[in-house]
Amino acid sequence: MESLLFLLKGILIINYDLLSHLDEISPRPILFIVGDRAHSRFFSDAAYEKANEPKEMFVVEDAEHIDLYDRIGLIPFDKIENFLNENLN
Repeated sequence: MESLLFLLKGILIINYDLLSHLDEISPRPILFIVGDRAHSRFFSDAAYEKANEPKEMFVVEDAEHIDLYDRIGLIPFDKIENFLNENLN
């Protein structure tokens, strides 16, 4: 029975509209970080368009999605630090 419930939860999340509550984040700032060659770039672009201000998109050149986890030299730590310093009180 537990395995069936686990399976059903997985199915339900597949049908969940991830962007349906994006407007509730505002007025908190959002920083989108995406690789210019990321296969998931379309989702970041759609989320950015749907998000309310304040928002910012930072595109990492010569990066795929997974590069922003694995290639330490491509992770924009300075951008993240600046964003947090500017937006956290």
